[in-house]
Amino acid sequence: MNILAELRKRFHAALKLVAPSAADTPSDGDPSDGNASAGNAGAGPNIRELAGLVMPSQDSKFGDYQANCAMPLGKRLGKPPREVAEQILAALDVADICDPPEIAGPGFINLRTLDTYIVEQLARVQADENHLGVASSSEPKTFVLDYSGPNVAKPMHVGHIRSTVIGDALYKVLRQLGHRVISDNHIGDWGTQFGMIIYGYKHFADEQAIASTPVAELSRLYRLVNLLVEYQANASENIPATEQLILDSVHQLEDMHDRTVVEDPKGHKKAAKQLRNAELQLAGLRRNLDELRKKVAEIEDDSELTELAAAHPKIGNALLAETAKLHQGDTVNRGLWQRFLPPCLAEIDATYQRLGVTFDHALGESFYHDRLTGVVEQLTERGLVQESDGAICVFLDGFSAPFIVQKKDGAFLYATTDLATIDYRRQEWSPDAILYVVDHRQSLHFEQLFATVRLTGCTDVKLEHISFGTVLGEDGRPYKTRSGTAVGLSGLLDEAVERAFRIVCENDDARDDTHGGPLLSEEERKQVATAVGIGAIKYADLAHNRTSDYVFSYDKMLAMNGNTAAYMQYSYARVRSIFTKGDVDIESLRSSGASILLSEPAERALGLALLRFSEALERVAADFRPNHLTTYLFELASIYSSFFENCPVLKAPSDDVRNSRLLLCDLTARTIGRGLNLLGIETVERM
Repeated sequence: MNILAELRKRFHAALKLVAPSAADTPSDGDPSDGNASAGNAGAGPNIRELAGLVMPSQDSKFGDYQANCAMPLGKRLGKPPREVAEQILAALDVADICDPPEIAGPGFINLRTLDTYIVEQLARVQADENHLGVASSSEPKTFVLDYSGPNVAKPMHVGHIRSTVIGDALYKVLRQLGHRVISDNHIGDWGTQFGMIIYGYKHFADEQAIASTPVAELSRLYRLVNLLVEYQANASENIPATEQLILDSVHQLEDMHDRTVVEDPKGHKKAAKQLRNAELQLAGLRRNLDELRKKVAEIEDDSELTELAAAHPKIGNALLAETAKLHQGDTVNRGLWQRFLPPCLAEIDATYQRLGVTFDHALGESFYHDRLTGVVEQLTERGLVQESDGAICVFLDGFSAPFIVQKKDGAFLYATTDLATIDYRRQEWSPDAILYVVDHRQSLHFEQLFATVRLTGCTDVKLEHISFGTVLGEDGRPYKTRSGTAVGLSGLLDEAVERAFRIVCENDDARDDTHGGPLLSEEERKQVATAVGIGAIKYADLAHNRTSDYVFSYDKMLAMNGNTAAYMQYSYARVRSIFTKGDVDIESLRSSGASILLSEPAERALGLALLRFSEALERVAADFRPNHLTTYLFELASIYSSFFENCPVLKAPSDDVRNSRLLLCDLTARTIGRGLNLLGIETVERM
């Protein structure tokens, strides 16, 4: 049961009576959705938006929920907000849910949920084993979720963790809410990276290594070719270009210094700001030049790499030629692709298995290769493309650069593949929305992609980029190894599990004889360490607002206090331990007819918090941010701790109270367990 959604529906009905004109705006719709779009310009908020202003109270002294709709509606109607609030209450029917609502301040409406209603809803949740009271959406949608998307030619690294765990959590939450959700891992199995591996194999391969450890050798080849390509580009293009930019910036600064000082103080302030910005830009260019020269020097200081670079002076063009041959069906290159792809996919699948992540489909770039010519032909037929320097482009209003769909040499791009992918997904699955869980640095690409799709007349599907920030190191820069390469995801998981194992062993060994000594066997310690270590990485990512960067820290992730996976897993195990300690058959108690009682404030607070599980899931679905769920779970665990301290469970004053509190404990454990499961995190019974 979603109390908030029900209250919003009741307010929606009342608001229609108080301000029927507000219902005429086009954006009026589902009253349970507080994330409404704007109404008619200048008309003020519509009823859907006003109903969305019913929210949980920030302070319990103002009740459980608070409606702030009287103020904006009063402004729209030209009436005092308190008068409007009184009219709303006169039309509002919530007597079966709340005590009589109260008006406070300029027009706030405070609502306190009836204890009897909380008990009634808790009984329903208790009996709902599969959904814990989370109702399926009244308007279920079909979502296609595109997330993870690694390139098979190189190992998964820390940069893949965010897309993978955010996408997986959204997949699970949307399904929990009754939507049809299709996950599709759009793997990079066809692009330039394979041209790099093929070139590397033909010139630098160790056949014995290919036979014994193919993925490691292919990764080595990829890194080597990429290093040589980067060296050639830096030495011949990037360094000269940056040097020229620095020279131009120096001249620009000299001109700015030589200008006559503006007498107007505002003009002088503006000129000074422009000067500072130019100086900062110049300093940035000089840092970039230093980094480029350092990279070149690292190659030139290595005689073996210098020799290889000299022997392959046009490696960049050569690997593009290898890629083109693969795409054109060259027998040798196609054979190498077919040989190398399976072990690469197996390596990726092994990582997903460790993460507990699965996909409904994994249709990589190669799946769409035969459709790309048709994409360009359709755009041409619609008159949407123009030729520019030999390339086929879509020119979009509001974008300075064109959206290139075919290069001068005839090669296709990610843009072409993405257009073909959208077309396939629409035909195959008829989605209401396609969500792309991809790094924020791809924002421009998706803006242009979606704009191009809209030009084709596609209006039957919502396209949305679910962007996210960067994983940072302690230095505030993207998290990398000391050598400057991205941290491998497999190694990241290994270290998290190893650290968790040490913590689990230390904590278990520290149990003194009064607590029975060590609790876990060696095998149990390993199982707990795996759940805690991998859960720590996932939870730390999901607990942050997805659009924010965050600093990767094992110590913070594995902490037993604060909003961490370890704390939540411990909270779950702690609740479950009550049943073992009290020799309670919780399954029998559930079916015994025992009732939940709310005689203490801490019991009521816990009961109400348990009923807000569905509200948390709806917030996740509203803006695709899993941190709403982690915040809820942490708050629930904190409220449970207060309940446990103030309300003895096994030593309750009567059997009825004992059974009631055991049922509250059971619901708490089930809710935390289900919430962690939706985040892709395992629970453990003992830790």
